[in-house]
Amino acid sequence: MKKITILVPDGENNLSSIIGAYKILKRANKYWEENHKKTLYQIELAGLSEQVDFHDGLFSVRPHVHISAVSKTNLIIIPSLNHEFEQAVEKNQPLIQWIRDQYRGGAEVASICTGAFLLASSGLINGKTCSTHWAFSDLFKAKFPEIDVQKDRLITDENGIYTNGGAYSFLNLILYLVEKYFDRQTAIFCSKVFQIDMEREAQSPFIIFAGQKSHEDEIIRQAQVYIEKHVESKISIAELASRFAVGRRNFDRRFIRATGNTPIEYAQRVKMEAAKKSFETNSKNIKEVMYETGYSDMKAFREVFRKVTGVSPLEYRLKYNKDALN
Repeated sequence: MKKITILVPDGENNLSSIIGAYKILKRANKYWEENHKKTLYQIELAGLSEQVDFHDGLFSVRPHVHISAVSKTNLIIIPSLNHEFEQAVEKNQPLIQWIRDQYRGGAEVASICTGAFLLASSGLINGKTCSTHWAFSDLFKAKFPEIDVQKDRLITDENGIYTNGGAYSFLNLILYLVEKYFDRQTAIFCSKVFQIDMEREAQSPFIIFAGQKSHEDEIIRQAQVYIEKHVESKISIAELASRFAVGRRNFDRRFIRATGNTPIEYAQRVKMEAAKKSFETNSKNIKEVMYETGYSDMKAFREVFRKVTGVSPLEYRLKYNKDALN
């Protein structure tokens, strides 16, 4: 029988992603059995310890098997980690080696949210794409510069390795895997039973842009602050570079090196974050928000807003402001 292995790393990591993955996959397996009169997968939890405690011992998970008892599996699911990434990686070195060996032996691997830090430590996604929680994507990029981080993507799928964005978006990844490992009909069934939207592709609407200031370029940091304090202005990047006595080309290079964005992209993201907050908290219409973020062209404002958030200004406003009117 084919096998799906959900890992239980040592340490107080994310319990919900272990339980959620297990429940959905078990239900998919049962649905398949009911309709095809056979069980398709053995689904089990595997780890390094007989018991792993969560939330100061309030909950515990006892894996079915030690990883050494799993000589071959078809799919490995890595749950989300807590925020002590270095500690989690250090504690789970045998698990990382096991993942590496299983993948080289033909298994596919899926990481949930910050489980990407464990996956990346295996070296299996060097040169490949990867998604993780947007709040940790900058840290991830700094730690693993050889990996192509897709900050806005909800799910990546490359060479038998799957990753997803943050928090409970792992439900979409599991549904995606149900369709791949069972079939479309089983995925639709699970979508209805667990009430998970299918076909979600981006985590863009959920990103809170807080600026990227964990760098050592003081001039660029000052330029970032200037942009953030002049959200209502139409900023000329050439004038901004001149203000800090830096040539335009050099300014662009330094800005990209420090933040990962061009100055124009950074200004757009700052303005769109201000627009999002405005839509969430007051009753201003789209045109008013457009003007207060330095735009005078509605088409341009809508295009940039959709580029940054993945939805239109109206869709965002209606979704996050219950008092908003059409």
